[in-house]
Amino acid sequence: MTAAGGGAPGRRTGLLLTVTGLVGWLASFLLAVEDRRVLNDPAHRPSCDIGPVVGCGSTMAGEQGNLLGIPTMLLGIGAFAAVAALGVAVLAGARLHRLVWLALQAGAFAGVVLVHWLIPQSLYVLDRICPYCVVVWIVTIALFWYVTLRNLGHGVIRLPTAARPVLGLVLDTHWIVLAAWYGVIAVLVLTRFWTYWSGLV
Repeated sequence: MTAAGGGAPGRRTGLLLTVTGLVGWLASFLLAVEDRRVLNDPAHRPSCDIGPVVGCGSTMAGEQGNLLGIPTMLLGIGAFAAVAALGVAVLAGARLHRLVWLALQAGAFAGVVLVHWLIPQSLYVLDRICPYCVVVWIVTIALFWYVTLRNLGHGVIRLPTAARPVLGLVLDTHWIVLAAWYGVIAVLVLTRFWTYWSGLV
């Protein structure tokens, strides 16, 4: 593939795409397997149902498990497979076209928006934490964050000149922003189910 404004992707970007794609694909696949087992046997207890708070059964059965009639885990399987394939291509030395990076950016943005709809649904509507879903949350946020930074840094997404110093600061502190992002979600999970967590200590 030609670069055409996409820039030469680095090895770290390839590793990011490959790892997030494979981990997200595996979590989506395991969730789809459990969903299939429940459909075949309503008495089946999913492996991710660990306790009264930690489990994925209600997630699969509820409307939160579908997007426009399509199971979200199937969407995840397809999307993460594509991400992993792009990661392998980058590691092999492919220079992706700018349009491919923009498509990946759009997909990552859609994924992170979906994740941030699912988080409050999980915490405040379903009252459950799905382990496989949490894995998807983690990798989707990391994927979106670093694909965005990569695209900004390589000019795939063009910023006004005045905003470039801010970009430099963000690039230097990228891990702090990501850690804070995860931290906010962790605090929400801890406070929402504090009675349960404190009872385990």
